[in-house]
Amino acid sequence: MNDKNLSPVGWYVGSYLIRFIELNEEGNEDLENRFLTWENTIIVKASNLEEAYDKIVKVANDGTEPYEGGPDGVPVQWVLEGVTSLLPIYEELEDGAEIMWAEHNPKKLKNIRKMVTSKEGFKQ
Repeated sequence: MNDKNLSPVGWYVGSYLIRFIELNEEGNEDLENRFLTWENTIIVKASNLEEAYDKIVKVANDGTEPYEGGPDGVPVQWVLEGVTSLLPIYEELEDGAEIMWAEHNPKKLKNIRKMVTSKEGFKQ
């Protein structure tokens, strides 16, 4: 029996959420405050899901040292909130290899078409 939590190729894809704070601001732990967040997705080589999780947390924490930001040198920091997704990769990494998938509940066709973006829409 194949273990769905184990990557046969030793790679895992995971995302983590980090939150931006100004260290001298009040309310950095106020659950009602709004914060800029980034969700980053990375791949890691690991022997199992638990090792992959630990590696993702380590990578995420590497970018959370306080620093002085902006023209005024305000003390700021990215705070790791946690891992948001973690999946084994089941195929060797190469062009066209599927590394993630998601099933969506049935939607109207007009709403399905709103989910996709043209090639030009990805330019930043």
